[in-house]
Amino acid sequence: MQKAQETAVYTHGHHESVLRSHTWRTAANSAAYVLGVLKPHMRILDVGCGPGTITADLAALVPDGRVTGVDRAPEILAQARDTAAGRGLANVGFAVADVHALDFPDDTFCVVHAHQVLQHVGDPVQALREMVRVTRPGGFVAARDGDYAAMTWYPVSPGLEDWLDLYRRVSRANGGEPDAGRRLKAWALRAGLTDVTATSSTWTFSAPDEREWWSGLWAERTVASGYARRAVEGGHATGEELRAMAEAWREWGRAADGWFGVLHGEILCRKPG
Repeated sequence: MQKAQETAVYTHGHHESVLRSHTWRTAANSAAYVLGVLKPHMRILDVGCGPGTITADLAALVPDGRVTGVDRAPEILAQARDTAAGRGLANVGFAVADVHALDFPDDTFCVVHAHQVLQHVGDPVQALREMVRVTRPGGFVAARDGDYAAMTWYPVSPGLEDWLDLYRRVSRANGGEPDAGRRLKAWALRAGLTDVTATSSTWTFSAPDEREWWSGLWAERTVASGYARRAVEGGHATGEELRAMAEAWREWGRAADGWFGVLHGEILCRKPG
């Protein structure tokens, strides 16, 4: 097992506005590309599980198997355990782990899955190598990541353009890659995988309740989360500039013709054997 490499700073942190987004995620809206390979008996590793909503969905889909959710932040795992317990799931467990050096034997899991993780790690190729290592021969490595440069919206908003530019700068200063979605296939090939299916899917926010939810959480995140603190402390933006970007989010949310699209890259890779 290789020594763990320094992991990039998690840009968002775990502010309530961030968790509001994370707990909205389901296997259906965030992992549909992998569901077709799941079998009831499978053992699954969910890397970067956060509050555990996707993890719990996966556990429900493999009733004769087991799902292990891991995250680098121990404080979020208590919420993940509560999520699983609240659904009455007995085939799921959680542990602290660093994807660069997973504390599991070789060839342990049928599927190793990571959602919105590789954009935040210090070495995504090493992370994928570790995901491959703990996957059984013939099993699957699956990853899905957003691509910030490909996000698009209407109406035109100079404030949101400022937000996007700032987010990408802060993320890269923290050691991450915000435009990870387009790079997943390349990273997988560099990690030694050859049977790689690359796809994409989107989240779309346009209905009034969707606009209110999406704009509200990003307005809050822009001024109150770990991302906001790192933006100011890193000299990337002032508090006044962040407040202007937050207001741009609220203005977009009030637009009756508002539309926002989030593109994600996806890879589903079969391990040889």
